[in-house]
Amino acid sequence: MRQRCHLCEEAKGMLEDLQKNWHFEIVEVDIDQDDQLVEEYGITIPVIEVDGEEVQAGIIHKKSIIEAFTRKNMNFIS
Repeated sequence: MRQRCHLCEEAKGMLEDLQKNWHFEIVEVDIDQDDQLVEEYGITIPVIEVDGEEVQAGIIHKKSIIEAFTRKNMNFIS
């Protein structure tokens, strides 16, 4: 997450929408607060991880996140 990052805001909204059907927690990390994260990710944000595995970065696609949830046997609510 980065302040004033429209891609980050879109990804967060998508994840919040997915929470209607999947049980998971959203953890936001502001990379600008950690020099190592800035060096590692730079402009390649947002980054979505599921159970510690980076599943997508940059432009986030809902289908890819759902596929990761399925692969990781995440708890589907409805």
